[in-house]
Amino acid sequence: MSAYILRRLLYALPILIGVNLITFLLFFVVNSPDDMARMQLGDKRVTQEAIDTWKGEHGYDKPLLYNAEVGGLASLTDTIFFEKSLKLFAFDFGQSDSGRDIGYDIRQRMWPSLAIAIPTLLVGLAISISYALMIVFFRATYIDFGSVVLLVAMMSISGLFYIIGGQFLIGKLFHLVPISGYDHGLEALKFLILPVVVGVVAGIGSSTRLYRTFFLEEINRDYVRTARAKGLRERAVLFRHVLRNALIPILTGVVAVLPLLFMGALIIESFFGVPGLGSYTIDAINRQDFSIVRAMVFLGSVLYIIGLIMTDISYTLVDPRVRLS
Repeated sequence: MSAYILRRLLYALPILIGVNLITFLLFFVVNSPDDMARMQLGDKRVTQEAIDTWKGEHGYDKPLLYNAEVGGLASLTDTIFFEKSLKLFAFDFGQSDSGRDIGYDIRQRMWPSLAIAIPTLLVGLAISISYALMIVFFRATYIDFGSVVLLVAMMSISGLFYIIGGQFLIGKLFHLVPISGYDHGLEALKFLILPVVVGVVAGIGSSTRLYRTFFLEEINRDYVRTARAKGLRERAVLFRHVLRNALIPILTGVVAVLPLLFMGALIIESFFGVPGLGSYTIDAINRQDFSIVRAMVFLGSVLYIIGLIMTDISYTLVDPRVRLS
């Protein structure tokens, strides 16, 4: 297993370099270092001298990808791309274009993101799996048909509708919890309830319908018919056999998304005023702060790769027949 993990990590290096390069090119196709300087200086009539000074202070005074003024290897290393990207692989995110420590901001903001993401994942899993099992138990009935229609309708509704509807119904109409904001300690609970509820409701449609498909595939297999022939009740068949054997595809989605919980929910955090990594990324995009955008994209790529490796490892725990090679 150690050799497998090491090999996957080595494969990840060119992927991370490619992601970093694409992010770099996409950002600088839209913005030049001069545009970034004007945005940060906050003055449309800023002088070219002030722009050059800002670029020199923040490391944007060199060519983007290739430095023709120097020879040899320095033509590639003495560039904005190389100097801004190399430290990322040591998880040194440096300073933002506004002068803040990106690593410190990430460590502070990851906790509000996790406080929303983890309850949303756990509660959503419990509800979706239970609901999917109930639908399968009453398969080929009006309950099954009506539930599928409801799930498809929930999938078709935009996530913004759930956010705005939840804020109006729970926050403004019934005044049960604050509409937005955040606090520390136990005081944060009242601000987390509404985002978690909205996140769970918004994800029930797609996840329940997917789990229903997994369970229906398993329920027609030979081992299920054998269990019924031995006299097991349908409820026991569902929980002892169908659920257990459907865990592999369910585990694939869950384990892969676990590291990404760290990154937060972009839209939910922004609408509910939660100072997490999702809102941090949105604010950086609005301010055209390339240092933060690059750091968050790189971190998200690393976490996604870790999630895929964790998924492969989890297969061996659920199914002994699976071997890593």
